[in-house]
Amino acid sequence: MAAEQQVLEKIRASVRLQLGSKVQILQEEGRNRAYVCEGILQNAYPCVFTVLITGKDREDEKLLSFNYSDIVTKSVRMKLCKESA
Repeated sequence: MAAEQQVLEKIRASVRLQLGSKVQILQEEGRNRAYVCEGILQNAYPCVFTVLITGKDREDEKLLSFNYSDIVTKSVRMKLCKESA
């Protein structure tokens, strides 16, 4: 149990360090389906982190939340987007 807790702590710390960064989220939805989106890593809470997905209009904005355990189980994958110069 202690090893699992350490893994979750490392993920939490990594997410906290990347707050404000643009990330790409790939969320597995089962049966060969996946949802891919890009957004800004908004906030990190003890059990979840949030990503603000922006659209063309202000009305298209969505705030999605994910569990850290989703990353461990690989149902959610997150990577930093390269900043365009």
